[in-house]
Amino acid sequence: MAATDPAQPQDGQRRRLLIAVLYADMVGYSRLIGWDDVGTLERLKTLRHNLIDPAIAEHGGRIVQTGGDSLLLVFDSIDGAVRCAVKVQQQVPIHDGDQPRDRVIRFRIGINIGDAIPDEADLHGDAVNVAQRLQAVSPPGGICVSRSVRDHVHGSLGLTFDEIGLLNLKNIAGPIEAFVLRADAVNEFGSIKRPLTDHPPNLLPLPDKPSIAVLPFQNMSGDPEQAYFAEGMVDEIVTGLSRIRWLFVIARTSSFTYKGQAVDVKQIGRELGVRYIVEGSVRKSGNRVRVTGQLIEAESGHHLWADRFDGHLGDIFELQDQLVARVVGAIAPQLEKAEIERAKRDLTNDPAAYDFYLRGLARWNRWSSANNAAALQLFRAAIDKDPEFATPYGLAASCYLFAKANGWQIEFDRPEISRLTECAVEVGSDDAVALCWAGHVRAVFFNEVDRGLLLISRALELDVNLAVAWQRAGWVRGYAGDPDGAIESLNKAMRLDPLDPRVFLTQSAMAFAHFVAERDQEAADWAALALRTKPKWMPALRVAIASSAMQGRTEEAKAALQAYVKVDPNVSIHKICEQYPFRHQRDQQRLVRALRRAGVREA
Repeated sequence: MAATDPAQPQDGQRRRLLIAVLYADMVGYSRLIGWDDVGTLERLKTLRHNLIDPAIAEHGGRIVQTGGDSLLLVFDSIDGAVRCAVKVQQQVPIHDGDQPRDRVIRFRIGINIGDAIPDEADLHGDAVNVAQRLQAVSPPGGICVSRSVRDHVHGSLGLTFDEIGLLNLKNIAGPIEAFVLRADAVNEFGSIKRPLTDHPPNLLPLPDKPSIAVLPFQNMSGDPEQAYFAEGMVDEIVTGLSRIRWLFVIARTSSFTYKGQAVDVKQIGRELGVRYIVEGSVRKSGNRVRVTGQLIEAESGHHLWADRFDGHLGDIFELQDQLVARVVGAIAPQLEKAEIERAKRDLTNDPAAYDFYLRGLARWNRWSSANNAAALQLFRAAIDKDPEFATPYGLAASCYLFAKANGWQIEFDRPEISRLTECAVEVGSDDAVALCWAGHVRAVFFNEVDRGLLLISRALELDVNLAVAWQRAGWVRGYAGDPDGAIESLNKAMRLDPLDPRVFLTQSAMAFAHFVAERDQEAADWAALALRTKPKWMPALRVAIASSAMQGRTEEAKAALQAYVKVDPNVSIHKICEQYPFRHQRDQQRLVRALRRAGVREA
């Protein structure tokens, strides 16, 4: 009787392989396909042909399965899998070329080693499932690995990893210890580095005081729905830092243009014109949260400070204060304790109210009628949970302001709007966000221009680095007949938030201020800039109509009016004038003359 070879599968058994498994998935595939299906697929095909497939072959990998936006690969060696992953993540930004930040192609990669069962053209087993789940918690452009992979390549390749911790992954028995390859390790491994192609170096000069930007924190929770929580943490860190008057702090909206990007701190420092960068991660699991943060000198890439905080969700506000204090202390060791205390911001002691506020903020930033309405309800829910929580009052009022400006709503509950703004002022006497929105809303809905200016001035006394307060000041100073003051305020807003994805708000305010100043060509130019980003943005279209008409550019005025009619078929001079609470009759009369020249009906 022949001896049985233990290496061969027996009857009723399936052959198992010990292999390195790599799972890659494209970030935002559905969104990019919805934006440009043909172009996205062609770019992906080119990446596969020129970079990804050759890298797989070069490092001894085999494609097991493709899913359009995903790849399941196996390698005979862990080194080969990691080398392939690093090369792909390094070079995708180069091969993909110059793209708008929200259109770039990036991948998440997870790598694991273990037993797997081959099945014709597929592969099964926990090794595959774990690699796929690790991919899901990897940051865009990043590589997440299991402990066995980390331990091996740390010794063989000298790569450095950041610990995520124990993850309870879906359909996986027992927790998995996960690690993310550090971004600087990716950039330094091998000879390929991403060139500074997005913007020329030193685009913005360094301010004359310490300057800092807080990048989006990575959501390490393994749940995309928790992204709002990580974003809210960054909001609070930005808020805390910006209240230190001697700091120059980049606004959240510019920092968040780097969300989902592989981080090159030197490049970001040059693009934003800052000396220091803060980055980190948030992992929320049940009632526990872990926050990591590090402070980096942008030009040198030198890490000045790093720390990790663990605690219960009920301690989240204390954790935020600790993080802000540590960052500020790293920048200026001589900072006195009293100044650190002023950097703190006590929002609410109710975790449920805070959660509603963060969810509302996430919707508020998505800029559509439905999301605006949802944000309003979430801000109201936060207020119901904690009536002493000031910020949601101002943001709820701002939802009405955007509904009016966009034509999303015609009838308004003015008593409710008045209540929200008065509560924002009363409860938020030391809350710059609540005050600046209350000021603008009081001006627009109740013609209280002077009071609006006072409230916004108070907001800027509290937080001189609050870009949105300077932006709101630009609008209200325009209503007040102070166009030069408005332009000065708007320039400050743009400097504090140079990469604001909603820059059309500031550009349309600039257009309006120049129109009030009777500089119609400049007004038309700024309106055109806003319309490039947001073609149906009604405040920019209004200025485009009026400024073109005042210059005698009849065809341009008619084209802008036709675009406006598509958004609001019932447009009239009366409806447009209702948008602007002019302090001086001469400013309103000039707008009326311009609209009449353009052919807008009276009422």
